[in-house]
Amino acid sequence: MRYFIIAGEASGDLHGANLMRAIKKYDPQATFRFLGGDNMAAVADGLAMHYRDTAFMGLDVIWHLRKIIKKINFCKKEILTFQPDRVILIDYPGFNMRMAKFLHNKGIKVYYYIAPKAWAWKKKRVYDIQKYVHWLYVIFPFEVEFFRQFGIHVSYFGNPLVDAINDFQKQKISRDAFLSQHHLSDKPIIALVPGSRRGEIERILPQMIKATEKYSDSHQLIITGAPAIETSLYQKIIKNKDIPIIYNATYQILSLAQAAVVTSGTATLETALIGCPQVVVFKTGWFTYLIGRPIVRIRFFSLVNIIAEKEVVKELLQFKLSSRIAKELDKLLYDKDYIQRMHTEYCLIAHQLGSVGVAERVAHHLIHNDR
Repeated sequence: MRYFIIAGEASGDLHGANLMRAIKKYDPQATFRFLGGDNMAAVADGLAMHYRDTAFMGLDVIWHLRKIIKKINFCKKEILTFQPDRVILIDYPGFNMRMAKFLHNKGIKVYYYIAPKAWAWKKKRVYDIQKYVHWLYVIFPFEVEFFRQFGIHVSYFGNPLVDAINDFQKQKISRDAFLSQHHLSDKPIIALVPGSRRGEIERILPQMIKATEKYSDSHQLIITGAPAIETSLYQKIIKNKDIPIIYNATYQILSLAQAAVVTSGTATLETALIGCPQVVVFKTGWFTYLIGRPIVRIRFFSLVNIIAEKEVVKELLQFKLSSRIAKELDKLLYDKDYIQRMHTEYCLIAHQLGSVGVAERVAHHLIHNDR
């Protein structure tokens, strides 16, 4: 069969690649066309557009609206030309829900993998999913009941991060090898994970760096570089400080770090599954914050705490971030009881997310789902 896949950011590229491998297992003659990234391109030919050209968030969407519309129109033409048997949308709801409406109106079934977080905000989006999405594959157990109450066809086969972390564990290298490879010292590591989009990196990374200044003698800081972000952006923020930026090694860095400062998003759950103690931070533009604050309906904003339904990791939002990060890092580095409680909760969360083989279970269902 012919598959058109849209993954608009780094995490979607990772999960899209795993899904493509699984599809090829059940459908060896599969042909792909996709909006994705380097991971997906390594699995098969067919890259129509790289996700770095579409990765916008918050007010960035407004400033780049013309460019985004152009990309949407490009994807529409690509799909109609390719004539796929399956269209699979992965996360990235602002872009993908527009595509879902278009495809539905053209009589093309939409399979949506990694559901928009309509349970957190934009509940109106549930009704769009109800109208335009043929089948929804969710990645958190609690999402099944939420979407089913709206009559949406929904399946839960586990969380794809379980597959991604399992793959990493099989190929990770030793601490000594990693330090040698990147010319690092033997000091304990504090990982700075500032996100994958320009706007959030520009807002949050300076706060992370300021917060960790007092640890510069006892620890080494490492910034996890986002694949679509050029080194010059990080260097502009770092200035003359000696902080390495390492790309394509986030899991390895987290597995070796004593603690991590992580921007809210998928990375918080990845950090938990790897087992690294963390503090979660988030800062958006003032206008976005003022608009979003009244409509967000959830108690927590990090995936770790949402799944646990309680505070497992400290969440720091918007204000006075550097001083609050520094205070929390003291606990993450030196409070053994606090660290142990966090590890225990991490294990409980991992248990909720199911076993390995998620991508294969999703692939098998969508290939054979002719309902």
